[in-house]
Amino acid sequence: MLLAASAPPLLTELAILLVAGTLIAFVSSRFGVVPIVGFLVAGAVIGPSGVGLISDIDLVNQSADIGVMLLLFTLGIEFSLERMRQLASLVVIGGASQVALTMGIVAAIVVAFGVEWQTAVFTGLLVSLSSTAIVLKVLVGRRATTSQTGNVSIALLIFQDLAIVAMVLAVPLLGGQTSGPVDILFALGKAAGIVVAVIVVARTLMPALLRHVSRFQSAEVFLLAILAICFGTAYVTSLLDVSISLGAFLAGLMVSESRVAARALGEVMPLQILFSATFFVSIGMLLDVGYLARNLPLVVGLAASVVVIKLFATASAALLLRQPRAVAISGAVVLAQVGEFSFVLERAGEEVGLVPAGLANGTDAFIAVTVLLMAFSPFGVRWGDSLAARLEAGADDRHRIDADDMPDPADDEPLADHAVVNGFGPRARRIVSALELARIPYTIVSLDPDAQRWAASTGRRVLIGDVSRHLIADRAGLRDARIVLSVDSPPSAVEQFARIAREHNPDVVVLAWAADPADAADLEREGLVDHVVAERQAAHDALIAHALGHFELPEPETEAVTHAVLHSELTPPDEDDD
Repeated sequence: MLLAASAPPLLTELAILLVAGTLIAFVSSRFGVVPIVGFLVAGAVIGPSGVGLISDIDLVNQSADIGVMLLLFTLGIEFSLERMRQLASLVVIGGASQVALTMGIVAAIVVAFGVEWQTAVFTGLLVSLSSTAIVLKVLVGRRATTSQTGNVSIALLIFQDLAIVAMVLAVPLLGGQTSGPVDILFALGKAAGIVVAVIVVARTLMPALLRHVSRFQSAEVFLLAILAICFGTAYVTSLLDVSISLGAFLAGLMVSESRVAARALGEVMPLQILFSATFFVSIGMLLDVGYLARNLPLVVGLAASVVVIKLFATASAALLLRQPRAVAISGAVVLAQVGEFSFVLERAGEEVGLVPAGLANGTDAFIAVTVLLMAFSPFGVRWGDSLAARLEAGADDRHRIDADDMPDPADDEPLADHAVVNGFGPRARRIVSALELARIPYTIVSLDPDAQRWAASTGRRVLIGDVSRHLIADRAGLRDARIVLSVDSPPSAVEQFARIAREHNPDVVVLAWAADPADAADLEREGLVDHVVAERQAAHDALIAHALGHFELPEPETEAVTHAVLHSELTPPDEDDD
């Protein structure tokens, strides 16, 4: 019976999508092409105008919507309410200027060709939106989400996501249907009310809620709680006729105010990567390859016009707010494409008889231009960086957009040749105190929120998260560490941590502790752990000596540090030593 059962439709479509997307993206990467372009090409190949492997695009689009939500959710986590406050002028003034300039220029050009002003304004609204998914992928890939360019780009995108609410309501008005300025103002007021509610929840309820959930030490419960916040908030905003993507971003902002934000980001990131790939493939499937081939000069000309207009409008908006010239240029290049929410707006226009630019095949032209610009966006960003660097030659380095100069997503500067301490129990606390006295850099990684509170009370920083997640491992600097320590965990956890450490850094020294000498022997026999301290009485002395010894500390200084740690109030009393 099981063998005779057919696969559910969603499984069939997703299986084809993922297999084809992975193969084409792999081939693209082998030729140095960014994965986004590979996914777009995969969509065009397997879509209706290609070989037609996927017939039910609606199912794929539903998965793509999840991808956009998770992308905005992770962006919200990396943001903070304080950063939003700092970007307020960029969001409001810069975003309004960019949208208004783009819409005005496009509308004026379209009217000049004899098209009605309603259609011209509608076309301007379509072009004014940029691709949140593309821009975030490009910025994340270049580690530039917190750079000046990232700030400008994301601020303008936030305004666009807010403005789409008013745009959708304005489209029936342009088409002669029943929507008016009062409805638009009401919708904007509703969106503002949601933002205020999110700020209140983020400041009051969310930190306590996530702290309580994280105390269970259950990865499954924590992940489900994070996803419930994301999807629940997005659903509530959809009930209020506000973009689910904006709701997901606001949900991320709520999580960003808690101490477990880094852990949440690490847990959600694999899902975000999966569904984001689905989104790009789904966009590629919309492309009519035959139309593109027959009208290539027209599509290329329209795409070039869109790029020029958006470069001018975005750079002007950034310069209006006194952003450095290099930042204005690079930000303009990053946003020089048409966004995924323009598809939503275009469908709304189609329902009331509005066609992009008044062209006979305006929808096909619009999709072709959008996909073409999305595909070339990653390459355009490289060109923009190079141009900005030449224009600002000799300027302050902080105005450069080179990926190597982007700040690390973590709060501190990236470490190298340091110690990574996994867990923050009594033994780890003594070793950390010894490292501090010896002026040796270190990073603490722990899943225990109580450990973070204790660390914060003593002026230390703990990265809350699971080191098995690549994002957390990268932020801890596991790849560049000299030694890693797991001295408060059971043997099974030590073995798992050691394997992870070896995957990231084969040459790293692994130091552990075990209560049972037999367990210590087993760990060392596997070759995953370099040193396992098993003495009960002298465990702290031996652990500190081993840790400091790998940093070539002179023996007299090692003894002095050990004595200071074990005979002072630098660390709290041990909870237990077994």
